[in-house]
Amino acid sequence: MATLTYVYAESTAVVGPLATQAEPHSYDLCAAHAKRLTVPRGWDVVRYEGEMPLPPPSPDELTELAEAVREAGRAVQTGHSTPAISTGRHLRVLRALDD
Repeated sequence: MATLTYVYAESTAVVGPLATQAEPHSYDLCAAHAKRLTVPRGWDVVRYEGEMPLPPPSPDELTELAEAVREAGRAVQTGHSTPAISTGRHLRVLRALDD
């Protein structure tokens, strides 16, 4: 929902809209953690006050999602029974326990 970026040289943490690319010292947060974030004593926190829009999916994410769906379909066709199918860097298809 939001990206946290640390600026160590300025003892500042910035919580803003979700970043579209990876940056050093930045981490994606869910809405609850973005709101509850605290920083070390002596640090400042800068929070974006507007609505945090989601960026459009990148072509890499769409390709990875398509591959995850294909792999899940292949596993069903072959009777593969693993609980999770890893398809890339960060997406996995998780099977329901009763499948």
